[in-house]
Amino acid sequence: MLSVKPWRAEAVMQLIASVFACLCLGVIAAGLLHRAGVAGFKSSDGFGSVLAATLSFQGATLALGWIFLKWHGVKWRDVLGLRNPACARFVLLAAGLMVLMLPVVLGLQQVTVMALEHLGWHPEDQRAVDLLANTHSWWLRAYLVFFAVVLAPAAEEFVFRGVLYPFVKQLGWPRLAWLGVSLLFAAIHVNLPTLLPLFVLALALTWLYEKTDCLLAPIAAHSLFNTTNVIILFIQTR
Repeated sequence: MLSVKPWRAEAVMQLIASVFACLCLGVIAAGLLHRAGVAGFKSSDGFGSVLAATLSFQGATLALGWIFLKWHGVKWRDVLGLRNPACARFVLLAAGLMVLMLPVVLGLQQVTVMALEHLGWHPEDQRAVDLLANTHSWWLRAYLVFFAVVLAPAAEEFVFRGVLYPFVKQLGWPRLAWLGVSLLFAAIHVNLPTLLPLFVLALALTWLYEKTDCLLAPIAAHSLFNTTNVIILFIQTR
């Protein structure tokens, strides 16, 4: 059962607004540097462009999350659930959940792609996936793998499961917390073929957090999901 979180409404609003502001600033800065012809920003797959895109959202989320937790007098190890003696067991539960969910989520994605193609829509891969598949730079590929396996799961689980879900639930809207926050999680990836699969994944991650009250569990599950997708992508592009 998920414990009550001390998140104050004004702090949550400030966190979300600050993350959005950082994202906008990152896009503007990358655009200006691209127009100026700065090395690394000359194309959308340049290392500078990729770094700006990832750090302006996921990186900013973790940095601002540290401030957010300081305001509430809460430490990262408490949020992650590292004090819980069952933490290791919860991570194993996360692995088990992913074994069950991976075929479901990947199957839904294939069905969605086929349905869109049947309607005459030719869906494109997410930008990060496309970059990872086509880049010839080993250090850019290494950074993208780090981003997918470590940075993105930690940042996204913190803001969606760790902050928004309990905050909305404690306002008295448990269904909106489950469905609305999960839909928002899927939507921020801005990719139609993955909207339904990521929504279903988010519901599973929310169940896992609700079950364990340990944020490390959905982070581990999210990381395992991304790791599997990276491995599949590498196999397909060999």
